[in-house]
Amino acid sequence: MFHKKILMGAALVAASTLFFNFDSNSKDPKTAAELGEKLFFEKALSLDNTQNCASCHIPEFAFADTAALSLGVAGKRGKRNAPSVMNMAARSAFFYDGRAKTLADQVHFPIEDGLEMNVPMSEVVVRLNKRREYVRWFEKIYHQKPTADNISDAIAAYESTLETSNTPFDEYMSETGKGMSKSAIRGRELFMSSRTKCFDCHFSPDFTGDEFRNIGLYDGKKLTDAGRFDITRDSADLGKFKVPGLRNIAVTAPYMHDGSFKTLRQVIDYYDNPMATMAHAINRDTLIRPIGLNEQEKVDLENFLRALTDHRFDKKKN
Repeated sequence: MFHKKILMGAALVAASTLFFNFDSNSKDPKTAAELGEKLFFEKALSLDNTQNCASCHIPEFAFADTAALSLGVAGKRGKRNAPSVMNMAARSAFFYDGRAKTLADQVHFPIEDGLEMNVPMSEVVVRLNKRREYVRWFEKIYHQKPTADNISDAIAAYESTLETSNTPFDEYMSETGKGMSKSAIRGRELFMSSRTKCFDCHFSPDFTGDEFRNIGLYDGKKLTDAGRFDITRDSADLGKFKVPGLRNIAVTAPYMHDGSFKTLRQVIDYYDNPMATMAHAINRDTLIRPIGLNEQEKVDLENFLRALTDHRFDKKKN
């Protein structure tokens, strides 16, 4: 079943495109996605016209940030790590706390957040309506001037094109059976095993089930981000965060909702013995318990995770 899901997912995204070299003076957009690309790189979407979506979702790093906590306008530091916005077309929940249910709905949150772009959507609408090119583009594509709804729709349309499936793992899962090293193959076996239980949370073609889990990074004292609880107010959700997808994980460091782990090895070491650093975690998921990996197993597991990264991010090849 897993093999079938992966192949289906790969087929759905095989034709997707990714734009690394954005040119603000490029030709007029013909589709909502092309218009959304321009908006993704448009600094008028921030209070002081200094930032755009790509400021924190950097194309070269799979549209994630390289800082633990991103800096917003006026140098304000955000609350959480900015995750990748790639491979989001099939998601059913967005943000670590799941506050948005659709790609379009998630657009306004970073724009209006006081620690991020810090400008009301109503002001964004006014600004774009003062730009002749945007009025022309929106009228051509949406048959109306810029509004909060069609601005969000366009950005969501662009983000839905940011899908990847050209990885060593996908090659291995194809009929050729090639692509991954022997170490990565052993790592996949570990990943899928009942011993590690990685697959219990990281399943589906994008290696997430859009579930919320508490992996032990909440103690109510030093680590006080309550995650999903802030949205639901349900005590059962204390410390739970949305399980992220693992595609392109080799280039999206740092990791976790707070960016507290700088490397994949640190992530693996944590899961191998979570009690060593977070013995007093509150509401930790029962899946999170010591595993007891040896050195070779840790190397194998890391090599498998690296095999989930699209070739377009392979600096050795580019």
